[in-house]
Amino acid sequence: MTEKDSNNLAVRHGMAVIDNTLRIHYVEAGNGESVIILIHGFPQTWWEWRFIIPKLAEAGFRVIAVDYRGAGDSWRPASGYDKRTMAGDIHYLLKEHLKIEGPAILVGHDIGLMVAYAYAQEYREHTSHLVVIDAPLPGTKAFDVIRTDHRVWHFAFHNVPDLPEMLISGREKQYLQSFFNYRIYNTDAINNNDINIFTTAYAAPGAIRAGLEVYRAFDQDVTDNRAYLAKNGKLSIPVLAVGGAISTSGAIMEEMMKEVATNVTAVRIPNTAHWVVEENPEIFLSEFLEFLK
Repeated sequence: MTEKDSNNLAVRHGMAVIDNTLRIHYVEAGNGESVIILIHGFPQTWWEWRFIIPKLAEAGFRVIAVDYRGAGDSWRPASGYDKRTMAGDIHYLLKEHLKIEGPAILVGHDIGLMVAYAYAQEYREHTSHLVVIDAPLPGTKAFDVIRTDHRVWHFAFHNVPDLPEMLISGREKQYLQSFFNYRIYNTDAINNNDINIFTTAYAAPGAIRAGLEVYRAFDQDVTDNRAYLAKNGKLSIPVLAVGGAISTSGAIMEEMMKEVATNVTAVRIPNTAHWVVEENPEIFLSEFLEFLK
């Protein structure tokens, strides 16, 4: 049965038990044979995809948007925030919990980009297409360059043990609001209701710690991604590299993905900065569906 989300979005909620320390929350819409997996970034949850989910369901896809390990309504274990492990969570969700047999279309934004890439490398036979949206990928030359850019100051801040949690605690809404505003073009895209949804998620016990752990795992991600490339070579599946028109990451997406994939299509979405799928969902959807043709 299709439920109505508290914000009137028609989805089916579910919870997959991965092990005794982890449950992964997800939402579903649509019943098509082709499956699309949507993986959000920081500091967001599955709600990032609120404009995208109904349109993809209407287009005939089965759409599954996850709260990755530590985010939203998923559990927040003490460890496992390297993207290879997080990709394993999603693989278990799809194959063991949902019993999806065929390959899926993986779509990831920000941190979700890193998880989606790890999934495509680790589970090649279970991935038909990869869509990566506006973020640097650990292990690439592009990541090494952008990591030192002052505009991604949060990479260093989030990597400091304990201090960010202390400074953000009790000020989650102020921090998230400033975080969104620093990297946005369409300021109407993420409204006060959306900020409240994300704030509620990250003000929960342990949520900010878990959110920052995905950054603290970057060095392990660099090692893992370089090992993937050395062992398996570049991805051969179709890859769509999406960048925001004025984003820090937008200009590097094509070159970056060509480091790790051979069949890359690149697009820049107008009137967007980093929060591409919320700032201009119509153009993103148009480019995405054209890519899938």
